[in-house]
Amino acid sequence: MAGRSSRSSDGGKLESGFFEPRSLAVIGASSHPGKVGYAVLENILYSGYGGGVYPVNPKGRKIQGLPSYPDIAGIPKVPDLAVIIVPAAGVPETVTECAAKGIRYGVVISAGFREAGIEGRRLEKDTVQRGRKGGVRLLGPNCLGFINSSLPLNASFARLMPPKGSIGVISQSGAICTSLLDWARDQSFGFSKLVSLGNGADLSESDFLDYLSGDDETNVIIMYVEGVSDGGRFFRSLKRATRHKPVVILKAGITQAGAQAVSSHTGALAGSDKAYEAACEQATALRADSVEELVELARSLTSQRIPKGPRVAIVTNAGGPGIIASDACEKAGLTLAGLSQRSLARLSAELPPASSLHNPVDVLGDATAERYTVAVETLLSDRGVDALIVILTPQAMTEVDRTAEEIVKISAGSHKTLICSFMGAESVEKAVSVVESAGIPNVEFPDRAVQVLARMYERSLQKEMPPSKLVRFEVDKERVKQLFEVYRKAGQIQVGPEDCRTVLGAYGIKNTPFLVATDYDQARDFAKKSGYPVALKIVSPQILHKTDVGGVVLGIKDESSLEEAYEEIMSRVRRHMPSAEIEGVGIQKMVPEGRELILGMTEDPQFGPLIMVGLGGIYVEAFQDVAFRLAPVSPADASRMLCELKAFRLLEGVRGEEPADVAAVEEVLQRVSQLAVDQPELSEMDINPLMVYNSGGGYTCVDVRMTIGG
Repeated sequence: MAGRSSRSSDGGKLESGFFEPRSLAVIGASSHPGKVGYAVLENILYSGYGGGVYPVNPKGRKIQGLPSYPDIAGIPKVPDLAVIIVPAAGVPETVTECAAKGIRYGVVISAGFREAGIEGRRLEKDTVQRGRKGGVRLLGPNCLGFINSSLPLNASFARLMPPKGSIGVISQSGAICTSLLDWARDQSFGFSKLVSLGNGADLSESDFLDYLSGDDETNVIIMYVEGVSDGGRFFRSLKRATRHKPVVILKAGITQAGAQAVSSHTGALAGSDKAYEAACEQATALRADSVEELVELARSLTSQRIPKGPRVAIVTNAGGPGIIASDACEKAGLTLAGLSQRSLARLSAELPPASSLHNPVDVLGDATAERYTVAVETLLSDRGVDALIVILTPQAMTEVDRTAEEIVKISAGSHKTLICSFMGAESVEKAVSVVESAGIPNVEFPDRAVQVLARMYERSLQKEMPPSKLVRFEVDKERVKQLFEVYRKAGQIQVGPEDCRTVLGAYGIKNTPFLVATDYDQARDFAKKSGYPVALKIVSPQILHKTDVGGVVLGIKDESSLEEAYEEIMSRVRRHMPSAEIEGVGIQKMVPEGRELILGMTEDPQFGPLIMVGLGGIYVEAFQDVAFRLAPVSPADASRMLCELKAFRLLEGVRGEEPADVAAVEEVLQRVSQLAVDQPELSEMDINPLMVYNSGGGYTCVDVRMTIGG
């Protein structure tokens, strides 16, 4: 058996018997062409499957030349797998009969379940419950089925059997599966396993991700994902899988259309895609932005070595495409390799005088196959080159097919990454087939070829990342838990400003003293005790953006100014929002100026706590210079979050400025992460601004908001 077992969502195991059944039953098999039951049985038979096949249909004695059985109980042996193609209403009872027979796995191709409405949802729940009670694990319902090209077995109603290859496919869309099968046959790459999840009611994307990560016949895993059943489990499975092989994910449904309203900056900026982005970043999976990129990355990763470094050489027979590729390298974070004197000497001796010898190497529009051979051999043998892109445009003198054949010969003796970009259609069709059949990917446009190479190099960097252990801080977890419990019992979700600071203090996060003054006298007494200058901020559950209603006054230097500011704030707020419930005026001592950041967390419905850091102050939503990670956040995660920000240059110090205390910010991120993990009641939090001082000077939290139980 090629694969290993994997833990499934209810603690069971997905065994290799699912993909490699010794025998199988087709329940709902048909002798009528045009019906799904006919197509599935036909696909199984013509795929070359060598195990026992038992059609089940109460009306037929023989179906497609095989004896048919009127019911499951009448099958002479116990199949490992049942492919179920009966009307939705009959599926629950069919699963019960499979369990009674001792069948362990089922593929429910039938539609009419959750996707069909309330009754369908009930049928789906009943089906899964019966399966789990009887020990039958189910793929689907409403799915295309699965294909194991190694066995071989096509247990699906997909028209085509893919070539045997090492790419494993997990897709929540059957249409994407059929398209991938078509592309695979057209572009000379193959699959090891292909799984259409359908509704994913029982066996989920995580079950198959776990299985394929241990499958010896799978070198690269690609996924089309619209949503996941259990974000936490998916994240853990993804991290395990990427330790062994590349995982490329295309996530659909990334917009915020129809998103639920949120009350914090963090929630507003998170969107529906940020958690997936964070999961891929932390689990070192690769994100594809299109189906095209998914396919290009998959075939490149499975057929080429990943580049060991960012140094790229380009050979071209046209100046324009070479310039395009050069620009794309810089944008993608790659570098144009500097060529050695030995390489330059050979190129100078064997190429025409008009050729450009420096990277990109232009072999001119009349380049022969021999001229390409010289350039490709020279660049691949240069120690300063990590990867090579060969661009060819079909000009009148170009020996397109011979050039492809020469490139294939040279690449066979090289250990470096090679990608072709034969531009055109009919003129290069045969040559493209030659290079792709040899495992050299051809990407039609040079800028796209560079992007694919850059993503491959990203995988190289991921493999070099050292593991980062979580840090646990000494905190007063129980104090916060008890405080949140008081709010929960009172039915309140907005934590008061003073209690917010109590929570921060319990988790070792520095903040400025704060008081909600219900009258001027309280504000005056606080100012006397803390010292001037102070700031005033209106406190109201209805007012989220205080500056918008004139609810903030900063830099109050004395008592007379304080009284004037207090009255002015109350007057402005009542004028702008007369119906707002005013709890008082918050007063706190002004803190020294520093670099302003925002830190926050929001509860993602699928993945749990999502931690955010970004450029703070009043411009946070305007610039949206933010980075997200799933909690818990490790020291390495915190460091990479800050490095992703455009504002990181401000933290490093520009034009002679001292660098900011980056280490202190990284620690705050980890403490916020621990708070989010420890306190599941906390649903949203903003610290804005987090005032960060020069290196060694630390930070202070100026303003903080928390929501619980959301």
